[in-house]
This record gives sequence, structure tokens and C-alpha cells, in this order.
Amino acid sequence: MVVQRNRCLEWDGCYNGRDLGGLRTADGRHTRWGAVVRSAAPHLFTSDGWLALQEHGIRTVIDLRNDDEIQPDTAPRPADLLIVRLSMDAAQDAAFWERWATGGQFGTPLYYRPFLDRYPHLIAGVLGAIAHARPGGVLVHCVQGRDRTGLIALMLLALIGVPAEDIAADYVLSTHGLTPLFGRLGLEDQGPVIEEFLARSGTCARDIILSTLASLDAPAYLRSAGLGDDDLAALRARLLTPTS
Repeated sequence: MVVQRNRCLEWDGCYNGRDLGGLRTADGRHTRWGAVVRSAAPHLFTSDGWLALQEHGIRTVIDLRNDDEIQPDTAPRPADLLIVRLSMDAAQDAAFWERWATGGQFGTPLYYRPFLDRYPHLIAGVLGAIAHARPGGVLVHCVQGRDRTGLIALMLLALIGVPAEDIAADYVLSTHGLTPLFGRLGLEDQGPVIEEFLARSGTCARDIILSTLASLDAPAYLRSAGLGDDDLAALRARLLTPTS
């Protein structure tokens, strides 16, 4: 269940942006508004977009892109914004990406479970950075804000007990959230292409996310990846409203 408030962000130059606040957890709590935001790469933010980000309370930006994906900013970033770069692609692993970065499966959540199995230390590194970020909100992004960012959002929400259906629904929002970005860049909208490929494969993004979550014990996974109970407690404190 989602608290009635628009999670999708309309900051100038922000694409596929949404707040992870307002989601109910299994124990009846809610995720905090402004604690963690996800989006596509913010290099297209205008000055007004950056101002909106600051007014939203974002103080840290975690950039999951590879070095060769970084593009110049359209407008200057606020000087007091902390940028943390944590490349999450492990691009040197040619064998893995030969399987997942080619063909119709590219850009689909079909690679989520294989990635989780292969790179727990990368997932733990990003979640640790979120857990111990300075006070204020955190923006997490990759290029389109769908896959690498989607994996991080999935792990965060699973850890704190957001129901699987709501986690899957958050992922699916990227399908339409990216349409304006593809239009601006003059590219074919990948959403319908991906949906068609998955349908031919007898599945859909929602079902893949649900299947991934069904086989995932998020706290145990993160502990085995190197995070301690204090790290998990810090994540819960950052993301969850206080108990009454």
C-alpha cells in the first residue's frame, strides 16, 4: 500500500525520478519521504532542478555509473552536495556481461538474481554508503535509473519489509518514467521493446521481480556480503518512520 502522495518527481531536467517514501512495510510502518530518491543520471538537471533537489533535502548523490558513462552537467551542481561514485557494473567481467549485455535480455531484470549472486560486495558497498551517508536525503542513480538503481532500490525495500508487490510496482514505474528521456535523446523508447521481449519469453518485469524477491532473504544476504547489524540498523533508521 502506498500513502497518497505523488512519489514521482518533476524537477526540471530530472528523468525517471521518484521518492522511495510513502511505502507501507509489513510491520505497519512507512518509508520516510526524502530519505532516498532514485533517478536517471542528473547531468540534465537545470539550475531549477538542482534547487528543487536541495529543497527536497538531498545532501548526498551516489553515482553508480562507470567512468565512461559520465557526461558533463548542463548546469552547475550545488557546491555543498556530496558526490559518491561507486561503479556497480564490474565491467571487467567480460564473461558475465557477454551473457547479460547482449541480446533482448539487456535492460531487463532477468539479470538481477545472477548479479546478486555474483557481486554481493558491490551491493553491500552501495547500501553501506547509504546507511552511513551524512544527514539529509540521498539520491541514487545510474544512467537511466532503472537497472543498477533498480537493484539497489529492490534491496533497500526488501530489507525494511516493503511487500514484494509494492517493490515490483516501483520497478515497473520506470517503464513510463523513461519515455520522456528517450524522447529528449531522440532514441527509441525501450519500454515497449523490453515488454515485448519478455512477453515472448513467457514472463514480464513484475513477475521477474517477484520471483527474485521470493528467493531472497535480504538481511541474510547483506550480512553474508559484509554488512553488520549496525549497518542494517542504520539503513532501517534512515528509511523508516519511527515506531509509535
